[in-house]
Amino acid sequence: MATLEIGQKAPAITAKNQNGESISLSDFIGTKVILYFYPKDNTPGCTTEACNFRDNYQSLKKDGFEIIGVSIDGEASHQKFINKHELPFQLLVDEDQKIVNDYGVWVEKNMYGKKYMGTARTTFVIDEQGNIAHIIKKVDNKNASQQIRDLIK
Repeated sequence: MATLEIGQKAPAITAKNQNGESISLSDFIGTKVILYFYPKDNTPGCTTEACNFRDNYQSLKKDGFEIIGVSIDGEASHQKFINKHELPFQLLVDEDQKIVNDYGVWVEKNMYGKKYMGTARTTFVIDEQGNIAHIIKKVDNKNASQQIRDLIK
């Protein structure tokens, strides 16, 4: 599993979005990217986080950020999630867990004593050159956008 650090080049990503379009992280060179990893579409914590980004999307965009969400859900699930919550940003499909592994967020979890593999909720802020500027491992779902603003002051 990858261990990424601030200052290093963000791992390359090419994946399908909710519409089946191929998106590459390199398409966003020259733009700051909020790349957020979340466990599952339409679950309480993930919905809270996505809606926080939705509600702050215009101000983040004005500050030069693009938001991209990543989970292991498929296109149809992403489409439903976007439509239900009117999300204005793209969600990338990572059904084969390549991206979550490349970013080191595919981890062993434990729920009620049962161990399983899942996505650790993590946000990467990537600068205009494609380097990792910040990593947020303890994401506050309700205040995800503010956490980023606090880091970039």
